[in-house]
Formats: sequence, structure tokens, C-alpha cells
Amino acid sequence: MNLVGTGSVAVMGIVNVTPDSFSDGGRFLRPEAALAHGRTLLADGADLLDVGAESTRPGFEPVPAEEEWTRLSPVVGTLVAEGAVVSVDTTKAFVAKRALEAGAAVINDVWGLQADPEMASVLADSNAVAVLMHNRHEVDAALDLRADWRRFFDRSLALAERAGMARERIVLDPGVGFGKTQAQNVEAVARLGELKSEYGLPVLLGVSRKSMFGYFLERAASERLAGTLATHLYGADQGAAILRVHDVREHVDALKMRRILKDVR
Repeated sequence: MNLVGTGSVAVMGIVNVTPDSFSDGGRFLRPEAALAHGRTLLADGADLLDVGAESTRPGFEPVPAEEEWTRLSPVVGTLVAEGAVVSVDTTKAFVAKRALEAGAAVINDVWGLQADPEMASVLADSNAVAVLMHNRHEVDAALDLRADWRRFFDRSLALAERAGMARERIVLDPGVGFGKTQAQNVEAVARLGELKSEYGLPVLLGVSRKSMFGYFLERAASERLAGTLATHLYGADQGAAILRVHDVREHVDALKMRRILKDVR
């Protein structure tokens, strides 16, 4: 899967195999339900699926690696066998290794290689794309976001280089909703282009149904599609290569119209 230099925006559909996701917790915990949902997202136009078995919402309950892989295994294996491009959302090297052996093409690490010291080595031994997200343990309203991005991503990329990971297979994620104030979440989207330019790497943006829309728009999670679409389209105009979304069909339509309008110029 080529994520660099195509000029197009890939749509990554979200499949939460968890009991406690903030937006759809428990709906797709059973493998049959997760598979059906994944197939629907693919039919709606998703370019790839991001499958996760441990919620990363605030206050989430950690899941042991073996249990996480037990949840993921039947879903990942079946989707890969059916021809889907599969990303696995995990911070654990054990889970990433099993997922890659099962045919996953992307590992989406919300701690950017910094949670598990073995993760970089596991990825270096594969041809997988690695999504490295900016994260923080604590919110700091006085934070200089650009400086903290630099601190965090410099460390993540040093770990990647030390392990022998190919730089051209790395994607950055500004980390909207992770260890940030709502103002910093907005700044992370607004400065996405600067992040892309500074590192010369593709960027993934994921704001789907996030709390920023509850804060700024006073909308419940089920009522945040309009805010999500507007923000993702803005991010695409700033250079986002991948949009991580719950509502695939709507994003595919919105991006199609964006492309039609741009082609008139």
C-alpha cells in the first residue's frame, strides 16, 4: 500500500473489537459482528481497516496481550484472507508480531514505539507500515505543542532508525484527543501541514466523533458526523494522507466531491 506521493487520501475504517470504546463499545466485540462491520466498511469504500481490541479512550481498562490477540485473531485472519488491507491498533509488540504473521499490513501504535521496547524491532523485521502517534500521560495547558511534537517524534524516529525500520514506511499521527486540551486538539489539526513538512512523512488524522465536538459543538458522540467531516476535510487540505473514520461512506462521498471540485481548477 503506497501512502506517499499519491496525492490521494486513504480512508481507514474503524473496527473496535472492544467492550468499552467511547463511541460503539461492545457492538462489535463478537468476531461475527466485527467481521460483518468490517465488510460493510469495505463495501462503503474503505481503503483499509484499523482493527483494535483495547480501547484507548480516557480511563480505559488495559487488556493483557494474550487476551488482546485472542479478540483480534479471528477478525484479522479472516479479513486478510478475504483480501482486506488490515491495520492493527496496538501498543504491544507481542500483539503486533502475531498480527503481522497473520497478514496485517499496518501497525497503528498510539504511543509511537515508546510503550513497548520490542515494538520497533518487530516492525523492523517486517514490511509493514508503522503509524506513530503523539501521546502524553498528562494534559498540560501551557504546553508548546510544536516543541512537544518535536521531542516526541524525534525520540520515536530515533528508536525506529536504531531498530532498522525503513523511514519510507512510517506515518505520523498528531494525536488529537490524546493528552491534550481541547484548544491543543484544534491546534494539532490546524498545524498538521507543519508536522508533515517538518518530517517529510505522511500524516494520519483521526478525529472521528471525538470529544472536541462535544466541547465546541455540544453534540453527543452519535451527533458528531458534521464536525468530523468538516475537520477531516480541513486536514486533507493540510496534507493528511489517511483519515481514520467511523463513517466511511460519508467520508468517501465528501472526498470525492472535494476531488471533483479541485479538478475544475
